[in-house]
Amino acid sequence: MENDQKYLTENREKFNNDLLDFISIPSIAALPEHSKDVQRAAAWLKERMLKAGIENVELMDTGGQPAVYGDWLHAGSDKPTVLIYGHYDVQPVDPLELWDIDPFKPIIKDNKIFGRGASDDKGSMFIPIVVFESIFKTSETFPFNIKFIFEGEEEVASPNMPEFVSKNVDKLTCDMIFSADGGQFSEDECELAVAYKGILGFDIEVTGPDTDKHSGIYGAAIANPVMALSQLIASMKNDNGEIAVEGFYDEVIPLTSKDKEEISRVPFDEKKFVEQTGAICLDGEIGYTPLERVSARPTIDLNGISGGYQGAGTKTVLPSRAFAKITCRLVADQKPKEILKKIEKHVEKHLPSGVTGKVIPLQDEGDPLLIPSDLNSMKLAKEVLKNIYGKDPYIIRVGGSIPILSAFYRFLGVYTTTFSFQLNDENWHAPNEFFRLSSFYKGQEAYRQLFHKIGSLSS
Repeated sequence: MENDQKYLTENREKFNNDLLDFISIPSIAALPEHSKDVQRAAAWLKERMLKAGIENVELMDTGGQPAVYGDWLHAGSDKPTVLIYGHYDVQPVDPLELWDIDPFKPIIKDNKIFGRGASDDKGSMFIPIVVFESIFKTSETFPFNIKFIFEGEEEVASPNMPEFVSKNVDKLTCDMIFSADGGQFSEDECELAVAYKGILGFDIEVTGPDTDKHSGIYGAAIANPVMALSQLIASMKNDNGEIAVEGFYDEVIPLTSKDKEEISRVPFDEKKFVEQTGAICLDGEIGYTPLERVSARPTIDLNGISGGYQGAGTKTVLPSRAFAKITCRLVADQKPKEILKKIEKHVEKHLPSGVTGKVIPLQDEGDPLLIPSDLNSMKLAKEVLKNIYGKDPYIIRVGGSIPILSAFYRFLGVYTTTFSFQLNDENWHAPNEFFRLSSFYKGQEAYRQLFHKIGSLSS
């Protein structure tokens, strides 16, 4: 074990430079003009995995951007098979003017790597690759059977990955799954996630007259689509912050007293939280703490609204159409398609007269996931994290979504344990994203210990 630890230390500069090279590829899955860059990042990853000693590395067709698969399966049937997941695609960089550097010319400054994707998720997903290399290169073997799957569409809600997993069950079959996408609580506090919210995205389009009309001549006699859309959206929540769509909460698993105790254990400074957001005050569903709302209660959020005149000054028109972009964060056991049906019924029932409206489903769809805390993989991760951080991890529920984790459970029958080392203050999805070198190195030691613990098990 000392040899692989020494290997990681001696090759730090090389691994740092490799990561800089990886980050420099603008693998933005959301933008069609970067499609070839996403494929270039996949090709870079394939070559780097082969260099680490991983076998059977291939770019696999998903119907969208390629998944990168590799394995090493020579440990024997008496050893467990573990799947490592991560993603190599990144978010768009807008607004570019708020970056201090070119987001795809990464630099190391103040012991941090700056660049788009440095933290989410290229830095974290690169860790298990170099740790595999350190063990394999120093011992010429590996202590268990391991598989890697890295996707290129996570930042656009993994639209092709559930079907991909369903078609590749034999290749992906495993005993444990660890996700290198996620995070830790702080530089000196750790966490383990036991729940992820699902997601549902849709547009609402409301149509009135065939074109914009003069508001003085027509405004008092026909419906205004922007006003109608506003009234429709307002009908989706009541004054207590509850979602007023009929049946929306029917499948929600209520929080137990133990769940509430675990959530309350997680440090949460309400004043600091408000200050960080720049909001005036806290708001939300009455009867739940702010942390319970964020982590364990479903939401409906208006993400954008448009229609009518948007320029300077006044233009006295009655708009022809209005649009809203909405997402729902879902919790166990809500199903996106069932919630969409309930939304459609609500729109039909509450749409004001004089307009027509329709709900337009988007690709953003993923099931929520509630993970048992007594999994072997969870126990192993907890032991390692306690050893690394010197304290037990917080047990948390994540307000965000990693859609493929639900697909892993649905088709492979295996829950995922998140084992990742980025921190949520590292400007994910925002300008000046960075990844602490201390987290990069801490993650390497954690994965090294985890891999040796797994290697001591029998399947």
